[in-house]
Amino acid sequence: MSLTRDEQSKRSKLVVGGVISTPLAVVAVVLAAANLRAGISSLGAVLKQVMVSFQAPASVAGLLTAMPGFAFAIMGLAAVPIARRIGLSVTLFAGMAAMLVGLAFRPLIGAYLPGGMSTFLVLTALVVSGIALLNVLLPAWIKQHAPRRSVVLMSCYSGFLGLSGAVAPLSALWFSGSEAWRPALGIWATLAVSQAIVWTLVLIRVGVDKPAKPAAEKYADTASNSSASRADAEVGCDMIAETSLWRSPTAVAMMLLFGLQSSNAYVQMGWLPQMYIDQGVVPGRAAIGLSVLGTVNVIGGVSMPFLVARIRDLRPVIVLFGALTTVGYLGIIFAGDAVPELWAIVLGLGGLCFPTILALLAARTRTPEVTARLSGFVQPYGYLLAGILPLLIGFVYQATGQWLLILIAMALTGVGMSALGYRAGKKVYIDDELVR
Repeated sequence: MSLTRDEQSKRSKLVVGGVISTPLAVVAVVLAAANLRAGISSLGAVLKQVMVSFQAPASVAGLLTAMPGFAFAIMGLAAVPIARRIGLSVTLFAGMAAMLVGLAFRPLIGAYLPGGMSTFLVLTALVVSGIALLNVLLPAWIKQHAPRRSVVLMSCYSGFLGLSGAVAPLSALWFSGSEAWRPALGIWATLAVSQAIVWTLVLIRVGVDKPAKPAAEKYADTASNSSASRADAEVGCDMIAETSLWRSPTAVAMMLLFGLQSSNAYVQMGWLPQMYIDQGVVPGRAAIGLSVLGTVNVIGGVSMPFLVARIRDLRPVIVLFGALTTVGYLGIIFAGDAVPELWAIVLGLGGLCFPTILALLAARTRTPEVTARLSGFVQPYGYLLAGILPLLIGFVYQATGQWLLILIAMALTGVGMSALGYRAGKKVYIDDELVR
């Protein structure tokens, strides 16, 4: 039975939501991205204080640094199905609410609220679960609500995500004393409040904005509107919706590359200050080193989406990022206490692989539905890989008390990034690979 025009209009509004202005989209994306690393990298700078406060071993520290990867994997798999049911913006808002609860109450445990390390772990899980939802769905939200501004908004997203990682470790320097970790972590709850306010306005404006499914018109031959071409396009859309992303070599390469790069990111955010401290660097300078690394990520976050859109062959660029990652770890091995800021810069340049992959999620797909599927494939499985390495590092560090073997292993991950990046950087559309 055919739908009336009013019914079609109502159904369309249910799927795509209302129109959102560019200024509101920019503010919403900036605030969403600005807290995506603060809840993690701020902990890395005060990790030793937290462990002492709760009398926890290094293996628990390894669990804390691994938790983002595992939580991102679990929540990432659920993100797209949830968004399809209740809408992108509602799901994003729920993630921000979880972040707010975790960031606000985590610093109070053991001093103002009952509980110990187990409660701290639960609240940290809330923080990273909320971050996971935003990481997976924000690129699709941008594609849905501002497709003509996607490059600009992805630059804002990646740039402020990097800024979050750069500024958050410095909160360890703003407070003093054995309990300074509490305000250093708690201060980021104020930003989460701002997120909630702005995204409440977004929810009012867009309503229920389920991810738009691939339109057959986008796959039809633009030179012909014949029934045959439209029928072929509809078949192509069905194939895209039903075909597993494991069938796409580019998607698989992107997922593995994302896993290796994210492993490096969480090892650096969680352990880099301690690596420096154990080599004789004072704690304040070690925290600054992590901040320097994040600052380099800011520059890359702003520039890489534009470069991805303009560079025809990204493979040499991503290979270079992997090589820089290897050089950075080797530098820490041989001269970590001499010039810690230099190796932080080199590792930060290698970390530009992260905004490159984020930009590729939108640049290598044609529709919001496929963007959401790709993001929901690359990030959960990639983060599952990313959770394993920090956890192992915690156990190895507890057993040996040394960083040499760990740093050699991390240097080898840079080689793997270069190899995977050569395949992932190929300029193809995932949609097209799914219909072959």
